[in-house]
Amino acid sequence: MAQFDVYENEEPTSRNEIPYLLDVQNAIHAGLSTRVIVPLVITSSPREKVDKLCPQFQVLGQRVMMSTPEIGSYPIGDLRHSVASLREHRTEIISAIDFLLSGF
Repeated sequence: MAQFDVYENEEPTSRNEIPYLLDVQNAIHAGLSTRVIVPLVITSSPREKVDKLCPQFQVLGQRVMMSTPEIGSYPIGDLRHSVASLREHRTEIISAIDFLLSGF
């Protein structure tokens, strides 16, 4: 597991709206039984001005939005299929989390 890896959401009740989960936890905490994730939700169209709190990305050709306010922990055993990495978007991802927690 690596920070900024994207996993398929295998929960049948939510995977249509939330197809992916973004792992944002640093590897220094690899010994924990959970990972901190942010849901990636489907968004229908690109916004001209990307919201600092909820940046948008492409994952496997699908436009998704980082639903930062829904950040939470997730059992490691339930994160099975890594399908992409958003490592190149590290600055946007960390900025969104900082904005949620600190307001700037």
